Amino acid sequence: MTTIRKDDLIESVAAALQYISYFHPVDYIRSLGRAYDAEESAAARDAIAQILTNSRMCAEGHRPICQDTGIVNVFLKVGMDVRWDGFDNGLEDAVNEGVRRAYLDPDNKLRASIVNPPEGVRRNTGDNTPAVIQVELVAGHEVEVTVAAKGGGSENKSKLAMLNPGESIVDWVLKTVPTMGAGWCPPGMLGIGIGGTAEKAALLAKQSLMDPIDMSELIARGPGNEVEKLRIELYRKVNELGIGAQGLGGLTTVLDVKVRMHPTHAAGKPVAMIPNCAATRHAHFVLDGSGPAYLEPPSLSEWPDVHWEPDTERSRRVNLDALTEQEVASWQPGQTLLLSGHMLTGRDAAHKRIQELLARGQALPVDFRNRVIYYVGPVDPVRDEVVGPAAIGLPDGGRGGGLPGGQGDPVGARGRVRRPRHGGDLRVRGQGHAGHGGGGQQRHLGS
Repeated sequence: MTTIRKDDLIESVAAALQYISYFHPVDYIRSLGRAYDAEESAAARDAIAQILTNSRMCAEGHRPICQDTGIVNVFLKVGMDVRWDGFDNGLEDAVNEGVRRAYLDPDNKLRASIVNPPEGVRRNTGDNTPAVIQVELVAGHEVEVTVAAKGGGSENKSKLAMLNPGESIVDWVLKTVPTMGAGWCPPGMLGIGIGGTAEKAALLAKQSLMDPIDMSELIARGPGNEVEKLRIELYRKVNELGIGAQGLGGLTTVLDVKVRMHPTHAAGKPVAMIPNCAATRHAHFVLDGSGPAYLEPPSLSEWPDVHWEPDTERSRRVNLDALTEQEVASWQPGQTLLLSGHMLTGRDAAHKRIQELLARGQALPVDFRNRVIYYVGPVDPVRDEVVGPAAIGLPDGGRGGGLPGGQGDPVGARGRVRRPRHGGDLRVRGQGHAGHGGGGQQRHLGS
């Protein structure tokens, strides 16, 4: 009979969460590399190049792939012959201690994004706990653990429907995916759960995202059953929608589509769809009683030879300190802007505060006229480094962030903002609006 020690589980969870914060799964990198080679759209190819370049930077520097370091999901398959040592406060308490240590690691502090309660004051718990934990008892004498960090942008695009038995899953997916926009940060994966009950379908969809990407291999060998046929059909038809990388058009919106099923009541057909973003983060390890489990780092040779740099010849230079409404109106989707000057930063909490001040007729903390708001949240720096998180969209769905008269132009960059260790310009690597900025400064509004 295997004995699992509490400290071994805590250390293994913490190590795995740090690992997935800066290492993409190798199957994702290989698949995205193939998508880059095949892409015909210049804007989409540029977006994929940014993702691959950012990914390698993070693997080399051990810094987060995305500064939304997610809500932690942990799936445990516990062998029924396992004994536990030291778990006085239960299994979930130990898992959450692993999460806490990972997110507070001073050498790579991860953003705490969890608020409690979810309705009302919504106070940040400060250490990204608690995790969402699923436990399954299985035969055996080991504990299999899968950890994932799910970003808010993709999680917010999750969909659930209770279809009638005769309704088409394919039709529902093709109708629903365009409504998700690009806020889930493609190219990624779609996890689809079919059957059971509403909550079972959602769990199946989430679990399917932990499976390795194998669509190229599946197409090469051909489908062996109806589920694989459905996966290929959905993969091809979703990509034919033309949403593309970061919503900029192109050939690849999804790298894979996963489908899991469970028997269901004859009266219905529950279906859930959960996307995984370009910051796909999950890992698997096994505890057998011999000590903590550590994951082997991938070889940097797995990354394709892609090194993104802004096209300074075709990009447009923008002085943020001399911005006008006319210039903003002339910007085109997918255009790369080379930003310099001053910008404000803030996200949901700042946005809420501004709306409350306006509702009470009080003065705003700054003059927003002809100013740019970089719509991001604060991130704790590691020593002298500066990083900026991903932006997942405006809460009011429009421009201006809810400011009167369209004051303030929101900028959202899904990338890294980092200050070189030995001085120099502030570089903004992002897709869509922001490309590369020199000499910029930021003031955070408090979110």
